[in-house]
Amino acid sequence: MPSSPRNKPTNVFAALRNAHPDAHCELHYETPFQLLVATVLSAQTTDKLVNRVTPALFQAYPDALRLAQATSEQVEPLLAQIGMFRQKTKNILGLARLVMQEHHGEVPRTLTELIKLPGVGRKTANVVLGVAFGHPEGVVVDTHVQRLTQRLGWSFHTEPKTIEQDLMMIFPKRDWDLLSHVLIFHGRRFCSARSPLCTSCPVAQDCPSAGQAEQVGRKKKAAGKS
Repeated sequence: MPSSPRNKPTNVFAALRNAHPDAHCELHYETPFQLLVATVLSAQTTDKLVNRVTPALFQAYPDALRLAQATSEQVEPLLAQIGMFRQKTKNILGLARLVMQEHHGEVPRTLTELIKLPGVGRKTANVVLGVAFGHPEGVVVDTHVQRLTQRLGWSFHTEPKTIEQDLMMIFPKRDWDLLSHVLIFHGRRFCSARSPLCTSCPVAQDCPSAGQAEQVGRKKKAAGKS
C-alpha cells in the first residue's frame, strides 16, 4: 500500500484511539504496589482471572510490608485459580521483600530498578511506569500489540524487544502508554488472532493486511520474565 498522510502510523493510531476512547489498563488495583503485583500475576493469565483472585489477596496483604511478612503457605491458596500460581507466589513474595529492603516499601520508578524484582521484565515494568506513574520507558508489547503492529505494517520483526524499538521510533513518548492499551482493545474487539473482523474494522482502508490479516502476526511465545 503506498504511503499517504491518512495511513501514516500516527494518523492510524489517532483513528484507533477515537474508535476505543475507553482503552485502559483492565487490571484492578488501588496503589502502584498492587498494580505491580497484579501485573506480575497476569503473565500468561487473563486480566479477568487475575481480577478474580486479587480482591482476597489485597484484602489480606494490601501493601509491600504485609506481603513481605507472608509465607508461601498463606498466599498460594489465594492464587490457586491462576496458572503457575506457585512460581507467581514466590515472585510476589520476593518482590515485596525487595521493595521493603531496597526501596522503603515504595515501588521504584525506573525500569532499571523494577526489572531487578522477581518476575518483572520490561513489559511489566512499563505497565507500572506508564499506568501508575505516567512515564513509561518503553512500549508494552503483549501478544495483541505484537500481532497488530505486524498487521498494520509498523514492524516486520517478531521479537517483542525489536517490535518495541520500532514503535518507540515511530511514536512520541507521550503516546507510548496509551498506544499499547488502544492496540490491546482493538485486538480484542476486532483484530483477533483468528477470524479478524476486517470488514467492520475502523482502519481497514489503511491496513496493508486487510482481508488477509489472519495470515499475519503469528504468536511467538517467549520464556522468562514478562
